[in-house]
Amino acid sequence: MNTTKKGEVRTIVFKEGNTWYGVALEFNIVVEGDEYEGVHFDLQEAIKGYVESLKKIRGTRTDAPHALNQLAEKEYETMWDNLQSKKPVPSPIQIKYFGVMRV
Repeated sequence: MNTTKKGEVRTIVFKEGNTWYGVALEFNIVVEGDEYEGVHFDLQEAIKGYVESLKKIRGTRTDAPHALNQLAEKEYETMWDNLQSKKPVPSPIQIKYFGVMRV
């Protein structure tokens, strides 16, 4: 279980059409942009900012653990499962990166 002190989040960066998307599954964060590098950077920054924000408000909220352990959207969970099992991801989606980021 993720906490504000330690944990990990599954991430995927992919292109669909002309748009790049970065997803943090357990946090339900999605960023988009025109270039892979920018989206990958923005996703990392969004994850860090999200965790830092929860650290600051942790004392006033009782649902911080839930915010760090959300159920991912089915579309992204299916995509992750396919990537883990090395099944092809449906076209026109092009996966550039997937992995786990420690927080």
